[in-house]
Amino acid sequence: MLLCLDVGNTHILGGLYNEEKLTARFRYATHLIGTADQFGIFLLNILQANNIKRDQIKAAALCSVVPGCDYTIKHTLLQYFGIRCFVLRAGVKTGLNIKTKHPNEVGADIIAGAIGATTAFPDKNIIIVDMGTATTICAVTKKRDYLGCAILPGMRLGMESLRSNTAKLMEVNIENPEAYIGRATRESIQSGLFYGKLGALKELISGMKKEAFGKESVVVVGTGGFAQMFKDNKLFDTILPDLVLQGIMKAYVTSI
Repeated sequence: MLLCLDVGNTHILGGLYNEEKLTARFRYATHLIGTADQFGIFLLNILQANNIKRDQIKAAALCSVVPGCDYTIKHTLLQYFGIRCFVLRAGVKTGLNIKTKHPNEVGADIIAGAIGATTAFPDKNIIIVDMGTATTICAVTKKRDYLGCAILPGMRLGMESLRSNTAKLMEVNIENPEAYIGRATRESIQSGLFYGKLGALKELISGMKKEAFGKESVVVVGTGGFAQMFKDNKLFDTILPDLVLQGIMKAYVTSI
């Protein structure tokens, strides 16, 4: 089995693959990773909960945007499973053609998402919206050319910025508001967060379609923790929660 880890700023998303089939997934708070022993015990507990033996894990693949965690994860995998880790990063041959000014600056999570999307929709122009700690909107052509992206703060970052930098605005639950016009401060913040993000995404998706693809058809794919909030707003053609994990798995398979 293959263990795939997507290390984000807020969460580590993990997946266990039997050949190319996702058999289990889990999530772990990035700031809790601690020592190699702590993370190793967590992984063993995950395996036990899914009736998977330690020696069934034959390989691991890592996609990380938190460099400070990489050594601990690599050490954990070597110490607890006796395996070295494939690390997805810019420059690794994946079949994706990165056409940006500075290819080495492209994040591993963006690369993984693009690989996952082109695997799910071969020969299609794609816009990928990944809604995590940051929100990224990326354009990939049907020839597997990654053209670039737009990056803006994620919804939780927006809420935390308001809370931290204003005297009277509070933390709120991030959820779909009942109305555009909030009649209490809490409702007003929720409206601004949700509809502000919706408007920004509509504009960016529309602009990218015109700029990159003209009149050609485009598949808009949503992923990331907040994508489901917008499932009823006709923003995405499809939502693929495991898109980055699928990309990590495909990148590993291509590398061997």
